[in-house]
Amino acid sequence: MHLLDLDVLRREDVEKILEYAEYFKKNRYNHEKILKDKSIAIIFEKPSTRTRMSFDIAVHELGGHSLIMNQNEIHLGKKESIKDTARVMSRYVDAIVARVYEHKTLEDLAKYGTVPVINALSNLAHPCQILADLLTIKEYKKSFKGKKIAYLGDGNNVCNSLILGSALVGMDMVVATPRGYEPNALNVLKALEIIDEYGEGSLKLTNDPIEAAEDADILYTDVWISMGDEKNLEHVMKIFPPFQINEKLLEYAKDDVIVMHCLPANRGMEITDEVIDGEHSVVYDEAENRLHAQKAIFKFIFEKSSSDIR
Repeated sequence: MHLLDLDVLRREDVEKILEYAEYFKKNRYNHEKILKDKSIAIIFEKPSTRTRMSFDIAVHELGGHSLIMNQNEIHLGKKESIKDTARVMSRYVDAIVARVYEHKTLEDLAKYGTVPVINALSNLAHPCQILADLLTIKEYKKSFKGKKIAYLGDGNNVCNSLILGSALVGMDMVVATPRGYEPNALNVLKALEIIDEYGEGSLKLTNDPIEAAEDADILYTDVWISMGDEKNLEHVMKIFPPFQINEKLLEYAKDDVIVMHCLPANRGMEITDEVIDGEHSVVYDEAENRLHAQKAIFKFIFEKSSSDIR
């Protein structure tokens, strides 16, 4: 089984992953070593702090061996085709975790390899981050039912996966972006299909940040400028400021609202210091939960892969 985005999961799958994550968090140094005698390749075309640390430590604490390679240490799609890389790596390792520029790179690794592929970030999706986010929301809000989550800013990879995750757990989500910066249309369609299937939750797109923040239980934002896209900074700074999460915007949300950001944050741009360091912020719990969610992902995927073989 591969995890390229959350649309491959069902609600019961998400519930199981969160159950595993809660167990691993409660028993961090006293749990089964499910990766014993397993090696995991972790590829980074893009640099990382939380993703690298959380995956490396997760593999170690699960009893496995991680082999980390950055873009200068692997010929992925350059001197060697992705097809050949996937086939060769599948002979060495038990799973591939990859943080890449193009989502198609992950699709090709999954297509040509014979081991599970986990998306640690692509231009389209960031499923591992969202599973950690759902764990954080569950910790603070206890239940997803009837909760409103508002995402403000750029309809980027985090937003694309968040709309799927929110739909899978039945939350009501409002996405507020400037015109032309809406989330991926196919992900929106998939989320609406999930909502229709389960008969719970909702999804709305708007260009009004106040409408999104009104009575929200969760406010979520991410950077306005993705890595490698800095050339658009001047244009972005003209149209994105109304979508900043600041103390004024907080006044529209519920009194017990939690504020989330997947980090790293451009303080003073998409979120102010007062908010990210304030009483409503849960960003550091959110970051910690990457570790526990990653362990849960490994457990779930290897269980599913084993059952598929049988």
